[in-house]
Amino acid sequence: MPQTVRSIRPYSSRSAAALAAWIVVALSACSSPPPEPLQLDGNLLTVHNSTSEDWNDVSVFLNTYYRIVVPKIAARGQFKAPLDVFVEAYGRRFDFARTQVRAVRLTATLPDGKPLTVDKQFQQGGLAGALGGKK
Repeated sequence: MPQTVRSIRPYSSRSAAALAAWIVVALSACSSPPPEPLQLDGNLLTVHNSTSEDWNDVSVFLNTYYRIVVPKIAARGQFKAPLDVFVEAYGRRFDFARTQVRAVRLTATLPDGKPLTVDKQFQQGGLAGALGGKK
């Protein structure tokens, strides 16, 4: 008795589309967003350069008065510093135990000579933050 051969389609167009969608979702879940350029964790500041360019002549200002200078932060590199090493013009160091951090600003020069400025975005606390009040 001869056997008949049936055509079997292993994947329908719907299942192929579902598989492609699943792969996209799985891959996007695996990649994390780049970290914030300026992160504060207690008394430690971490600067993340998640770009493909080096940052040269880097200055980080804390509350406008205190500053630290770094010659270079490499592309996709980071720099960490305790807040105690920030110094103001008269030589006084930042006192984390007594002073609140209100502003952090980074200035640098890109390899093509263009200036770069990054400001840390703070979340408001208390009633102003909860009710959407003014900064």
